[in-house]
Amino acid sequence: MTRSSGYPRLMSTLSRIAVVAATAWLTAASLPAVAQTGSTDVSQKASDTVEAIKSYSMEKKDEAVAYAKKVGADVDTRIKELKAEAARQTGEAKAKSDALIKDLEAKRAQAGRKAREMSHATKASWDKTKDAFAEAYREVAAAYDRAAAEIKK
Repeated sequence: MTRSSGYPRLMSTLSRIAVVAATAWLTAASLPAVAQTGSTDVSQKASDTVEAIKSYSMEKKDEAVAYAKKVGADVDTRIKELKAEAARQTGEAKAKSDALIKDLEAKRAQAGRKAREMSHATKASWDKTKDAFAEAYREVAAAYDRAAAEIKK
């Protein structure tokens, strides 16, 4: 490639990459933090997450979906931790813990579906879709609280 023919195109491509990288960094910096929380403050975390999701406008849909995925990943980590603790149990306690985890996983799957629906929402369906995700996430948090209370006795 000669400098005269390909150089402007290369610089244009590099400029676009820089803009995309900067936008990604700024978007990540503006997302509410998803901190590691203990079982005692999961309810507060759920409340904060619900309020954060509800505050996103349609124009910030991609940010809302990214945030929903991040909190989903946090819940997945917590479920793995609960499973590890439940695996050390025996008898009736293990059976009850396993049932609670199964319920939690079902609610987490539902919240994941609602997050995917948010990613496909139109302007007309945006508010309804993000409210549905918020409600599903509240249910996940409640199921987590129930499971953690039982397993961590």
